[in-house]
Amino acid sequence: MDENKPKKPPLALNIVSSKVTHKGFGAGSIDLNNVSSVIIDGDECYVDEGALHAKSKVEMRIRFSTDKSLVPNGRTVWLVWVAVDRNEEGQFYGGVTACEMIIDKEEKKGWKLLVDHVNRMDAAMKRRVLVENLGEKEKHQLRDFLMNNDMEMWDRSGDELKEALA
Repeated sequence: MDENKPKKPPLALNIVSSKVTHKGFGAGSIDLNNVSSVIIDGDECYVDEGALHAKSKVEMRIRFSTDKSLVPNGRTVWLVWVAVDRNEEGQFYGGVTACEMIIDKEEKKGWKLLVDHVNRMDAAMKRRVLVENLGEKEKHQLRDFLMNNDMEMWDRSGDELKEALA
């Protein structure tokens, strides 16, 4: 290998705002402007945009493993990806998917499957509804949260979401 040749920078995922229009490298990249992350932690349900980069409040200072048995005393926390879309009537909840995490704050350990989080975020962006893994309590919490956030958006959302969270 020739040491005098300049090194090419590695290809990276470009996150581009929908407000920018360009036709060069990175055109057609993923736009995360319309994706939000909702955390369901016990009786709390709140938006935490840090989860887009695996830095939500509950994930901070936690060492994650893919082995559930390493977190026997953890609590279940749900990360819900919510994609907002727009039609001629206005904005609506287009895609909603849920991912499980187990967090033990005292031991600073946690369990999650990052690949599942990424795949479910992708599914939400593709306007899919995947909340079958949520319990009834969490489904009701999420439904109430989405309705309280913007009732008009909830009303414009599809029947699939409404039935999944019923």
